[in-house]
Parts: sequence; structure tokens; C-alpha cells
Amino acid sequence: MDGVLVIDKPVGLTSHDVVDEIRRILRVRRVGHTGTLDPFATGVLVLLVGRATRLAQFLNGFDKEYEAVIRVGYATETGDITGKPIQSGREDSKRSRSWSKQHIESALDSLRGEIEQVPPMYSAKKQAGRKLYELARRGEEVERKPVRVCIHKFEAIKPTGELLKDNLDGTFDFEVRVACSAGTYVRTLAEDFGKRLGIGAHLAELRRTRVGDLLIEHAKTLAQVKVAVAEESLGTILNTPDEALARLPFVDLSADDMRKVTHGLNINVPGVVWSDGEQVRLRDENGNLIAVADFNAAEGSLHPSVVMVPENS
Repeated sequence: MDGVLVIDKPVGLTSHDVVDEIRRILRVRRVGHTGTLDPFATGVLVLLVGRATRLAQFLNGFDKEYEAVIRVGYATETGDITGKPIQSGREDSKRSRSWSKQHIESALDSLRGEIEQVPPMYSAKKQAGRKLYELARRGEEVERKPVRVCIHKFEAIKPTGELLKDNLDGTFDFEVRVACSAGTYVRTLAEDFGKRLGIGAHLAELRRTRVGDLLIEHAKTLAQVKVAVAEESLGTILNTPDEALARLPFVDLSADDMRKVTHGLNINVPGVVWSDGEQVRLRDENGNLIAVADFNAAEGSLHPSVVMVPENS
């Protein structure tokens, strides 16, 4: 049972809760996840099952896409709806009457492309071996170095309709779509958007709709996984390791190269034009993923960095 499950994570569960539930449903221990989702968030959570857990390093680096609701009116301690408000924003909310579409678009545009983000204190990022959220819960705040990320898309979901929905309580909701590089904090993006408008803001809702080429349309709920197991049709919803890494170029191996790769040996690939260090899928004659290799441009060879099958296969 080796493969990739795309789960539609429900609100209220941690990513680890979902891993534990899948372990119980599938009755396997080797289950991991890539790209943690906060409990209040929903959407695509990529789970790796069996030997596919070896592929986490490749899936972690994929771009991601989200649909989110930014609540304008006040900031919170955590940058999202779970935190305590740190300002009321009632007086500032009057400014919304002067926020034109051009003003909002300017704020969005200023946060597109390559930007620097300061990781939030309420995050799992480690500093000096300690998770930031553990320090934050003790009331400690430490200096964090900015991280460079890329925001490919930051746009209003309803560009021609009502941009800001008045909640009639001094706050306004703004629905956005975000496509970004790995390591981006969408709640920090929400806070920075508010700063561009001169008012506190936080993330009220977050739904991840894509990780690489794995889409929310293909995600399954925990209930659907249970049904698939009961009907012995898990194979219909379990992506193969090769499918999960479809973005990477591939080489179909000869029998001789198969033996070399399963022993961790380099193979020669003359005439290819990949960039140095590019990651490549190595497959058998049936299209099954055997390994992921790094391309050495100077030698024209591939070095297996992760091998999916044991040497005696």
C-alpha cells in the first residue's frame, strides 16, 4: 500500500489528527503529511502512505493555491480568527468608504511577486531548536529573520462584484485567491494587506485548493476513504507515487539500469538538456516510480537520491 492520498481536511482537525485517522482506517503505520494546515483551515492535505513517505521532500517544495477570507477591521495575536483581537478598529473602519477599487488593487499588487515575510510567532517554524508558537504561548517574542517568498497570484475572487462585504459590526470581509511558493504564510499576507489599507486585518477563513498538480476537485473526505476501504476500492482514490510527481521529467529504465538504480548507482543519460541538479523520475517499463534522481550536467548522469524499491526487488 504505497501511494498518495489527497484529503479534503475538515475544519477543527489538526493535520496530525488526519494522519492518525488515516492510519486507523487503513491499518498502516507509515503515513505522513506534507504542508501542514492549521485546524481552522480546510482543503488539500497531501498524505503519503507506505514507501511513498520517502517522497515528502519533493512534495514539500511545490507551489500551493488557496481561497481565503481576509477580515478587515482588527488584527489578532495569531494573525487568524483563532487569536485574540489586539485592536478594535471601529474608528478605522470608517476608512472603508474611501477604499476605491484602485486602492485595493494597489494594495494587492504591492504584495505580488517576490516579497519578504517575517514568520509569525504563532507558527511551527523553529528557531534555536524551539517552535515559535511554543514561545508565543509563554508570552515570549523573539526576533525573526524575513524569508523571501513568491506570490504568483493575489487577487479578488469577486473582482466585479462587492469587493468588501460589510459585516455590520465594524469589520469587512474580502475574498481572495492566492497562489504562492512553498513557505508562504497566508495570514501574514492578510495582515500586510491590512497594513497597506491602514487598518488591522486577519485571516478569517482559509481553504487550500491546490498543492502542485494535486487539486481540491480530486480530494476525498475521511468518510469517502472509509467507504473506499470497505468496498475494497482504495486503488481508485490512491494516487501512485509517479502520478504525485508528474511535474518532474522522467526516464524509463532498461533492465540493466534498473539493477544499477536499485543499488543506488549512477546511470548515464547522454543527449539530455536538463539543468544541473534537476530532479528526474526513474520508472520501470510499466511506468512505476523506482527512484528520484539528481541530474549531473557535467557528467551527463543521474544519481538516485531516493530509491522506492529494496535492492533485492
